[in-house]
Amino acid sequence: MVDLSVLNYVLIAILILVAITFHEAAHGWVAWKLGDNTAYSLGRVSFNPIRHIDFIGTILVPALLVLSGVGFIFGWAKPVPVNFGRLGSPRRDMIMVAGAGPAANLILAALSTIVLVLAQLFELNTLSIVLIISIEINMLLAIFNMLPLPPLDGGRVVTGLLPLRFARRFSKLEPFGLFIIVGLIFIVPRVTEEMGLGIDPFDWLVVSPRKFVTGIIYNFVGII
Repeated sequence: MVDLSVLNYVLIAILILVAITFHEAAHGWVAWKLGDNTAYSLGRVSFNPIRHIDFIGTILVPALLVLSGVGFIFGWAKPVPVNFGRLGSPRRDMIMVAGAGPAANLILAALSTIVLVLAQLFELNTLSIVLIISIEINMLLAIFNMLPLPPLDGGRVVTGLLPLRFARRFSKLEPFGLFIIVGLIFIVPRVTEEMGLGIDPFDWLVVSPRKFVTGIIYNFVGII
């Protein structure tokens, strides 16, 4: 008998690969069009997911989280190299390059919504499930990556918007960004739960906004 839970994980993994592939390719494509061909010359402006896979962030960490049964999958793709000095207007173009990844995920979510309307119309239930998962993943990635914390895309947008003096200070957070993210997602909720406080910054900043937006989408489609 086929293990449906395994099939679910495989489906989710495929949709995540599609989402991060478009996300990273969008960064590279916008940088290329704005004057920096670093990512393009390295073959990163590509819809081939293999070019964007980071062994630790895309495979090992998510696999360990699945096996541990924590109920949450966290990971990352190989960052697209961008030489901001080659961009025509480095600070302005930094914002556009950073925003391109989340924008790609929003476009995928919008396309999935359009197809979901058709799937619901023709009662294609299996396809509807796939599209709903696609919407959830892409909205989650878009919102998460726009958090104003380096090295996330939102952090780079903030760096580009801040006056130069403050931008330099803010960018110094980048070496600690991953540790802060891990702390917000895993450590703070666990510690505060033991203290009876139940503080979950990831839920407040990412999960709840995603539920709000997808709720509007599903109401529009007629699922809820």
